[in-house]
Amino acid sequence: MPPDPHTENAADPAQEAARRRTFAIISHPDAGKSTLTESLALHCGAVQEAGHIHGKGDRGSTVSDWMSMEQERGISVTSASMQLEHRGTILNLLDTPGHADFSEDTYRVLAAVDAAVMLVDAAKGLEPQTMKLFAVCRHRGIPIITVINKWDRPGREALELMDEIREQTGLEPTPLTWPVGIAGEFGGFLDRRSGELVTVEPSAGGRHLAREQIRTPDEAAGADVDGWEQSVEESELLSASGADLDRETFQEGITSPVLFAAAVRHIGVPRILDALVELAPSPAPRPDVAGRDRALDEPFSAFTFKVQAGMDPAHRDRLAFIRVCSGVFRRGMTATTARTGKPFAMKYAHLSFGRDRDLTDLAYPGDVVGLVNASALTIGDTLYEAPPVEFPGLPRFAPEHFAVATPADRGRTKQFRRGMEQLESEGVVQVLRSERRGEEIPVLAAVGTMQFDVVEHRLTHEFRSAPRWETLPYGIARRTDEESAAALEAIGGVEVLRRGDGELLALFRDRWHVRGVERTREGLTLEPLVAA
Repeated sequence: MPPDPHTENAADPAQEAARRRTFAIISHPDAGKSTLTESLALHCGAVQEAGHIHGKGDRGSTVSDWMSMEQERGISVTSASMQLEHRGTILNLLDTPGHADFSEDTYRVLAAVDAAVMLVDAAKGLEPQTMKLFAVCRHRGIPIITVINKWDRPGREALELMDEIREQTGLEPTPLTWPVGIAGEFGGFLDRRSGELVTVEPSAGGRHLAREQIRTPDEAAGADVDGWEQSVEESELLSASGADLDRETFQEGITSPVLFAAAVRHIGVPRILDALVELAPSPAPRPDVAGRDRALDEPFSAFTFKVQAGMDPAHRDRLAFIRVCSGVFRRGMTATTARTGKPFAMKYAHLSFGRDRDLTDLAYPGDVVGLVNASALTIGDTLYEAPPVEFPGLPRFAPEHFAVATPADRGRTKQFRRGMEQLESEGVVQVLRSERRGEEIPVLAAVGTMQFDVVEHRLTHEFRSAPRWETLPYGIARRTDEESAAALEAIGGVEVLRRGDGELLALFRDRWHVRGVERTREGLTLEPLVAA
């Protein structure tokens, strides 16, 4: 077969990796994550106007929130990816679900990135979900750029927020910009590296880019700008305490560069893009299950971190999102799936932009590629060209909510079954089955109850088979084995089911129930699952 003219002139993968930054945005719900995503896309020229209007009630269709349920509720309930370009650097942005109930999906996304932007509400500071996601980033060694958002609204003092970041995260904040004026009166900021004053004139309605005016320190001092002198004094105080940028300690996870922004008005967003280009690490060799690094210039390898269907209602196809780890991805190539040892042909491949897609011929380390109708792939699968490699799998979180779902209309059972298979493969919920209940009556297990809402919405609207729910009285699951299963099933209030990945899970009412069984029935295997 002659070489494909679209793919034969691939560039050096290590060189291409050096001009890529793959990052996620993490935050508590309603900190402005989808708004910031939209503003980043606008500044990179990827959209002509922002899809966010004033407030959630008037919210338009943002690029990242493509699911109708997201648009109705004004929150992100699924992850999305998009590729942007700024100053010649490719930015692979992975948007994450904004609600704690979807922390398992967020964890998978964080497994695929090299840096994170931690978005903090200027009025609320560090909130619980932000701290949970921060802990995941710290565990994975992901460096963090902090953005204080909504500075155009009343909020807390800037120095107070710096103290909170230091105390709550253990990171030393090193602000790159510093606001001129208190929260709620955001018209400009001090660029701490250049000493310049940047004033901003937002566009009407926030649909287009804001206009910036830059003044030298002397010009700023002579312009009698309210708050300028205080901003300079506070910046000098920060420098005296050692809170200046240090690239090495940032990438080591010791410090966090901080920027102030009002994403809805596009204020401060260009500096966030600059920080990503200048500071965020490019893709590095990824360790396999044995701890050996797969060099960037070794043959192609990637892992699947996300499976999603229903993004295009006209086609009802299924995308498997892979993060390229080494070598060059070429559309039409055949790789091996490490889990099965079987070949996998990647004929239809896209770079996605929210729900929109562009056919791609080539991709390099750090890039995220959507493989169309990749039904043979599951979350955590490794793909490779020889020599073989397998990357560590992605853990499943411990569910805390359980329910039985059956079709409300028995005449739609086939559609219901197909929908459940699809949602299980995507990891929307964990699906448990047992001989006692039968294959046709699955138990759905979730980290948070909103996952059930997504299941109901998608079964109803995508598969036209609305579910009937029966909530189960369980609140905790433990991993067990075949030897312990029979003994556990004989205990009142305990049920043992098998998850789709083959794991046996024993369900209990609460932790006191677990402790009572452990105390009275020694020798049983009851292992905790990964906590959300």
